[in-house]
Amino acid sequence: MTSSPYKNQATITLAAANALIQNVLNTGKAQGLHLSVAVTDAGGHLQAFGRSDLAAFLTVDISQDKAWTACSFGQPTHVWNQLVQDPHMAPITGRARLVAVGGGYPIIADGQVIGGLGVSGGTHEQDSNMAEQALKSLGFDLP
Repeated sequence: MTSSPYKNQATITLAAANALIQNVLNTGKAQGLHLSVAVTDAGGHLQAFGRSDLAAFLTVDISQDKAWTACSFGQPTHVWNQLVQDPHMAPITGRARLVAVGGGYPIIADGQVIGGLGVSGGTHEQDSNMAEQALKSLGFDLP
């Protein structure tokens, strides 16, 4: 069999996804937080997931949807909080998975979105800060 002449889209590796998750969970534990952390691949599909023992069950879906939202648009989820205030953008909030709350970041490497990171369980500021810190510490670009 010959290889295809077409290139696949760059996407986050399982090892990198797990490293991000562990980084966030460790940071959250040090702060006394019970978190869920999701990483999607470049297509918005779940690549890896981690959850603290005492994380609320709703954080599972929210973390995945934050990762999906960030990956889909290549922007942190907190940006959407401002955007949906515009009456022309407000209808997009009807999209079931769109989350306009901080804690979701696109995972960017070499100028390409290769996945999404979603953190849920703290305040929106805590979730955003932990996501950003994890991305920085593992050498990913920030939007």
